Amino acid sequence: MYRTNTCGELRLSYAGKQVTLAGWVQRTRKMGGMTFVDLRDRYGITQLVFNEALNEDLCDRANKLGREYCIQVKGEVNERVSKNKNLPTGDVEIIVSELNVLSESITPPFTIEDNSDGGDDIRMKYRYLDLRRNAVRKNLELRHRMTILIRNFLDERDFIEVETPILIGSTPEGARDFVVPSRMNPGQFYALPQSPQTLKQLLMISGFDRYFQIAKCFRDEDLRADRQPEFTQIDCEMSFVEQDDVIDLFEDMARHLFKEVRGVELPTKLLQMTWHEAMRRFGSDKPDLRFGMEFVELMDVLKCTGTFPVFDSAEYIGGICVPGCANYTRKQLDQLTEFVKRPQVGAKGLVYVKFNEDGTVKSSIDKFYTPEVWAALKEKTGAKDGDLVLILSGDNANKTRTQLCTLRLEMGERLGLRDKDRFECLWIIDFPLFEWSDEEQRLMAVHHPFTMPNPDDIPLLEEHPEKVRAKAYDFVCNGVELGGGSLRIHDGKLQEKMFNILGFTPERAMAQFGFLINAFKYGAPPHAGLAFGLDRFVSIMAGLDSIRDCIAFPKNNSGRDVMLDAPSVIDQKQLDELLIKVTPTNE
Repeated sequence: MYRTNTCGELRLSYAGKQVTLAGWVQRTRKMGGMTFVDLRDRYGITQLVFNEALNEDLCDRANKLGREYCIQVKGEVNERVSKNKNLPTGDVEIIVSELNVLSESITPPFTIEDNSDGGDDIRMKYRYLDLRRNAVRKNLELRHRMTILIRNFLDERDFIEVETPILIGSTPEGARDFVVPSRMNPGQFYALPQSPQTLKQLLMISGFDRYFQIAKCFRDEDLRADRQPEFTQIDCEMSFVEQDDVIDLFEDMARHLFKEVRGVELPTKLLQMTWHEAMRRFGSDKPDLRFGMEFVELMDVLKCTGTFPVFDSAEYIGGICVPGCANYTRKQLDQLTEFVKRPQVGAKGLVYVKFNEDGTVKSSIDKFYTPEVWAALKEKTGAKDGDLVLILSGDNANKTRTQLCTLRLEMGERLGLRDKDRFECLWIIDFPLFEWSDEEQRLMAVHHPFTMPNPDDIPLLEEHPEKVRAKAYDFVCNGVELGGGSLRIHDGKLQEKMFNILGFTPERAMAQFGFLINAFKYGAPPHAGLAFGLDRFVSIMAGLDSIRDCIAFPKNNSGRDVMLDAPSVIDQKQLDELLIKVTPTNE
């Protein structure tokens, strides 16, 4: 064997023993006639000692070692004189008697340290080196541990893991599919699954009443910090259950994970908030509850006074009270105004009201309002002396609330209120079943076409589908949607009505989903499911801002793998075999 022990294993109890280690050279230090080498593997770092007085040739060879050389050493474990309390192995060192260079290394493009000097692009290009860094390695170990905990938790509750196919038919309802040409079926294409949705429903019809899968999924959509073109879901489905059954079980799973991984005790019962309440109070269906600053609607205080036209013509006026920030300077307030005017936010401007410590009021629109109005505003917002109220208005209530949400999160970030070691989880329920698409000029399913309408709202489907609530639920933590699911339609006639509202002709519905429609004819059980985003869940646990560092080989913000240089042009012979002609673009 190349090693008897790992570089993170040795302690004082090994003193005097002969050991063999293998790993990579982290750094070397020459001090007089002694050379010290830090040897690293996945498990830790051990200090090696080469003594010129004992073996001059061996010491000379050690001095020629470069960073990231892969080496094997043999020697005796010795108690260190100068101990390193920052290392688990810091009480010992190896007095090396034999050195074998297993593989040399050129100078790496960045330092393999926790705080590397490599930027994102260079680290992505050399991801195999980046993965040697302790910080990234720990994220993948955390991911592994979480998947083991999840599998064991679900196995103990009679779930069976079933792999569903990666090559499926395209169902272009929602995000764009990645498509794969079929050589054996010329002119036809597979699609990579955005979710195993219909397949797991078929498993319920098959009698597998509790299914799960750590499933790879694909969506061809624009990327953000919490999105990748390929991602992993903890995908689950259950038969003969109601909404509360699903919520209770997966709330228990989340509670189990937080306890085992972070030592955090979630409440016995998590808060459930309706979609409408979340939008009204926080302007988001994934509210961050780690801090306050809830929205206060100010129409009754500021509208129709006949003095400030912007507010008088607004359909919505809302504000947040920022505690202790009345001392913000004009420069800071101007920065906030520019922030909300950014295209990503889209507000036309920002109004501020400072309730100063001395009881005076200063506002960007103070000439338009009387002291009585400011007093009413102070009472309505719950502001105290020393607080700052920030106000946005607009002609679309939900759009303005979304802008105010972005401002609220920005203030929470600036004030250090979004603590990554604090976890506030809740369920969002009673989503709208449909939403209007300006692009498609029709109603679209908020989640997917198989979501069960709230039974109380089924009479509204014909005349007022926009008012129908879904039996759907999302699990939210710290302002991030970690998972979501719904009760599924299991009645063929109701599913047919759903397709009709979504603009599917019977022929199109049968062409895309005929396999599911036909399966409903064979005793489909009531069923429901949920999928957690594994990448997001791990990133929350690890305190990361992006999911990329908990994925072994992620894509960049353009959807490219810069290490593999993919996607790339393929050989003309392959294109000819697939009967595909590529049309050149200006790019």
